[in-house]
Amino acid sequence: MDKLMRSYNQSVRLASDSPKKRAGRKKFRETRHPVYRGVRRRGSGKWVCEVREPNKKTRIWLGTFATAEMAARAHDVAAIALRGRSACLNFADSTWRLPVPASSSAQDIRKAAAEAAKAESFVDEEEVFGMHGLVSNLAEGLMLPPPFHLDDVDIDADVALWSYSF
Repeated sequence: MDKLMRSYNQSVRLASDSPKKRAGRKKFRETRHPVYRGVRRRGSGKWVCEVREPNKKTRIWLGTFATAEMAARAHDVAAIALRGRSACLNFADSTWRLPVPASSSAQDIRKAAAEAAKAESFVDEEEVFGMHGLVSNLAEGLMLPPPFHLDDVDIDADVALWSYSF
């Protein structure tokens, strides 16, 4: 299985294998993502994605996303739908992980791209609830020795968990 996955991943064209050139902009700041293809940053800090249709001057707008990874997943869906196996992808697992559009129409591609981006997002509960390091602290607590020595405890003792007086 590992051999099959390695040969499969080698046949996929990845954006990281052919780094992007800097844009020739001198007056404006660079908005494109340094690694992901088809992804650029808005002034508001959100990420947008659009792809050019093959052999046309038109583009398909895929949407605005909270993270660059979500926009990159949306780009991969559209690239696969428009270019097939010759598509240059942002992630190696995109061909088997992402939803396939019902047709090659812009509307169906946009819908599948939105599903892929939604699946990419997750909520970091530690950040939301302000409990940074909670899981690692709990795991560290489990590694501590017990507060008593087993030599001091009578194992055969009858211990009541609750004491009720009637």
